[in-house]
Amino acid sequence: MNIPENNFNSLKNNSYPGRGIIVGLSSDSKTIFQIYWIMGRSSNSRNRIFVKENDFIKTQAFDDSKLEDPSLIIYYPMKKYKNYHIVTNGDQTDTIYNFLSNGKTFEDAINTRHFEPDVPNFTPRISNIIALDDENFICKLSINKTLNNDSNYPVTYIYKYKHLIPGIGFLITTYMQDGNPLPSFSGEPIHIPIFDDITTNLTSYWDCLDPENRISLFVKSIDIASKSDSLSIVNKFS
Repeated sequence: MNIPENNFNSLKNNSYPGRGIIVGLSSDSKTIFQIYWIMGRSSNSRNRIFVKENDFIKTQAFDDSKLEDPSLIIYYPMKKYKNYHIVTNGDQTDTIYNFLSNGKTFEDAINTRHFEPDVPNFTPRISNIIALDDENFICKLSINKTLNNDSNYPVTYIYKYKHLIPGIGFLITTYMQDGNPLPSFSGEPIHIPIFDDITTNLTSYWDCLDPENRISLFVKSIDIASKSDSLSIVNKFS
């Protein structure tokens, strides 16, 4: 068994990695996939679904009457600007989109943000961009977090990929596992399998997540030659 398959099994046995982003290339090198999911432990976090809004995806309360604090759970996890495809776990999606539309860069946007203000977890902000027209890179992943769960020490890591590896995805999550406080993700993005079609990626990673804590997941496929894209969403509640 190779390392990506080991990491897939580790994810399957992890009851609470929190929110996660995977970006990777199909084995035939024709399609890039972006995968994003949300999980939840509280009733407020679990009361959510993904909905499509033109070229965007947003989170929405499944039951408006049960919505408590929307500040960190209602946002756009996916937006598209020209041939830039943005996925994040919070409202930094809007920050990146606005910076790009004003001629600035992903780094410019990320460097204005920190971790989420949810004491005591200080949840990391994780972000991804695919740039089909940039000759210097195809993909960037970033994480804004604390050092040692200390809010006095914010740190930002940005990973740039000029080329992706066929059949391999790069995974970052908000947490390493369940806990109190929740331990933030650490280390480099994890190598994990990417499957060759949108449906297999959707079902494989949805089935991989803990059934009690998983809430919603989407997969975006981007055809490199035509630059067209497709979306598929699964919600726990519908």
